[in-house]
Amino acid sequence: MTRVGIIGASGYAAADLMRLLLAHPAARITALADLPEKCGALAKLFPQFAGRIDLAVVPADAKAMAAACDVVFLALPHTASMTYAGPLLDAGLKVIDFSADYRLKTPGLYEKAYGHKPDEANLANAVYGLPELYRDAIKKARLIANPGCYPTAAILALAPLVREGLAAPSDIIVDSKSGVSGAGRTPKLLTHFPECNESMQAYAIGSHRHQPEIVEQLGLVARVSVDVLFVPHLAPMDRGIESTCYARLLQGISAADIAELYRKAYYGEPFVVVRDEPPATKHVVGTNYVHLCPTVVGGRAVVSSVIDNLTKGAAGQALQNMNLLFGHDETAGLE
Repeated sequence: MTRVGIIGASGYAAADLMRLLLAHPAARITALADLPEKCGALAKLFPQFAGRIDLAVVPADAKAMAAACDVVFLALPHTASMTYAGPLLDAGLKVIDFSADYRLKTPGLYEKAYGHKPDEANLANAVYGLPELYRDAIKKARLIANPGCYPTAAILALAPLVREGLAAPSDIIVDSKSGVSGAGRTPKLLTHFPECNESMQAYAIGSHRHQPEIVEQLGLVARVSVDVLFVPHLAPMDRGIESTCYARLLQGISAADIAELYRKAYYGEPFVVVRDEPPATKHVVGTNYVHLCPTVVGGRAVVSSVIDNLTKGAAGQALQNMNLLFGHDETAGLE
């Protein structure tokens, strides 16, 4: 039985992780913690867990976590995770971090995007936790950088194209719409109900913190530098991401050929579905699946990608990574 701890247990992603862990046949939640101002009875923070998880959320303490857990999920804000990752790793635990603290391999990129110097010592050993690209490395890792939600949808949509050198690396557009839970649980004007209900809004055009993550990972897959115009939008829904990705093709390829390329690229992947018609976010709500629809229009590849931002975009992918780390069936707790 894998003993699981969560630091940052008051947030939406942590709640989704708890939901999934309750159905896991070989894992048990043994410790819940958060920053001191966010602690309290779990049933008050999330009434849906009343009578199901008999734990309180207590102030985070790495030593206490090390005594009670085999793995700790860090569901903390950016720059906060690195406070706990080092001590937990030193205590012999495995760590799966939901924040961006270990996602960017280029230290300067992290500092520019998040205004804080990275934990370079542990960054060097962190593995980017996208199983469809890095499954073998994840199995051997001790520190997993769980990908961002927008990058998960975009990278899986574009990886087969850039890997095969079919897309112009300097002409890629990612147009994404996300449910408001992607902004977290802390109240803010942009996600206040009267502001976001029955409304759509673009934000952080060309400056979103997930852009360097998308660029870096697609560049690693393509083995050349890429340039991505990333435009996120806030959509009036609780959860889900739809990303429509555009790439100028460097050679002629038909819609049938690109569909076959994607089916071969993701053959055997337990959570990737390649479809003939554009998918909807409702098709993946509450699941760890990504649905992709690739086609060709006027010399451009157009790939529609949908995920649940809290599941495949956060908690579900993190649990998929835990399964790989501990030798569980990769789909355990996720079907």
